[in-house]
Amino acid sequence: MPELPEVETVRRGLAPVMEGVVIAQAQVNRPDLRWPFPESMAERLTGKRVLRLRRRSKYILADLDSDETLLIHLGMSGRMTISGHTVGEFHHPHPVPAKHDHVVFEMDGGARITFNDARRFGAMDLMPTGGEADFWLIRDLGPEPLGNQFDEAYLVDRLKGRNTPIKSALLDQRIVSGLGNIYVCEVLYRAGIHPARKAGQISAKRVASLVSLVRDVLSEAIEAGGSSLKDYRQADGELGYFQHQFSVYDQEGKPCPTPLCEKKITRIVQSGRSSFFCPQCQR
Repeated sequence: MPELPEVETVRRGLAPVMEGVVIAQAQVNRPDLRWPFPESMAERLTGKRVLRLRRRSKYILADLDSDETLLIHLGMSGRMTISGHTVGEFHHPHPVPAKHDHVVFEMDGGARITFNDARRFGAMDLMPTGGEADFWLIRDLGPEPLGNQFDEAYLVDRLKGRNTPIKSALLDQRIVSGLGNIYVCEVLYRAGIHPARKAGQISAKRVASLVSLVRDVLSEAIEAGGSSLKDYRQADGELGYFQHQFSVYDQEGKPCPTPLCEKKITRIVQSGRSSFFCPQCQR
């Protein structure tokens, strides 16, 4: 599933062709994805101007001049790609419609944005602009890991006394939103913390250090365009490149990259997810 860096990369790719532009025509090709589309979604989007594209956790939010906001979730395999628009020196012509092109936005000026989702775990919904604090998908989310509310004092307080593994705690979207399996594995490697360590047993100093490491890893991943493992693509169709910088994620059996460490990266399963770590460097 695309995590925060991938979603932020897609948002940044869409912004030049969506922000300030009218959706000339919205086409919805099926009644649902992960859940049903909102009633009359195509009609409610057609003719509306996109005022701003934002991101909250793993959701893209498009504020419209109708005082509604379109929420977009990419799910497991969702892609939003742009055609009919020139990026730099390259023009991306409109492709032949594909089987899993479920939602299409024809923008004023000729650009087309296509939401393709083979597995249909993605979603779109509409909510009142400014009402996300009460929206069921967003209201219980923790602070953004790149925002000011996510600081050392906050994280130390939220993890104090917790008996859950640190890996699970950092994946809990109620504690911090947007983090996923890939980047938590990388953060814990840099912190030297074993993913199965109980969160409440880690010193406050080490917990506090996680804040800057989370920000560093996410910022580096965004700069690299995210991580392309299976389905993920940027909005212009290009791959992300952060997967070439993985230290531990999906590196089972490979030598630990820490100098002088002779151990190999190990994988364990926690709550149905693979955790990758060095058994010597992470305690």
